[in-house]
Amino acid sequence: MSDPRELLRLSVDRSRCAGSGMCALTAPEVFDQDDEEGLVALLHAAPAPKHRAAARMAVGLCPAGAIALGSPDSTDS
Repeated sequence: MSDPRELLRLSVDRSRCAGSGMCALTAPEVFDQDDEEGLVALLHAAPAPKHRAAARMAVGLCPAGAIALGSPDSTDS
């Protein structure tokens, strides 16, 4: 299990997103889908500790690999 003090930074690549919605279903506090195309919308790039486990799971469940997990000081978006 991950350390709740560990920081993480998420980024999304909307051009890779297939619009399956697994991220929004798995971690609705962190991800959503836009109304126009149904593509991933990142709500919190650095989620709160209570949402980090779900965010990590969403990264692993994304069928298109459109969500990346990076270090807290990562500037990728």
